[in-house]
Amino acid sequence: MTTHHPEPASPALLRHLRERNQRRENRAADQITRFAGSMTFVYIHVIWFGLWIGFGVEDYPFGLLTMIVSLEAIFLSTFVMISQNRADERRQVIADEAWRTVQEEEQQNERLLRLSNEILDLTKEIHAARASVTPTGPPPDR
Repeated sequence: MTTHHPEPASPALLRHLRERNQRRENRAADQITRFAGSMTFVYIHVIWFGLWIGFGVEDYPFGLLTMIVSLEAIFLSTFVMISQNRADERRQVIADEAWRTVQEEEQQNERLLRLSNEILDLTKEIHAARASVTPTGPPPDR
């Protein structure tokens, strides 16, 4: 049972996902982590444990079952760490992209401020030039 995960909206995250999916071990780790974090995984284990105990595969205290589950826990904890690392990578990609955007916006704001000051200076010059050409008296009647 595969669940569909939506494509990331961020182009930077999409690039990161494509780069990550180029390695087979990354794809395998993603699939295992996705499956281990599902209810299907829980249901399979409930059925497995129930059948193991119900059919009497081994007697209490279930040494073999305990060993199998312990090994599985070791591997699953590793996949949880892989998943956390993957989430950290995604957060870093988003943070880097946000920082680049902030830097670009700051540069645009500085350009706009510079242009606004130039327009203000030109407007002052036009008003000063008009004031020196315009007679100081009232406008003539026509």
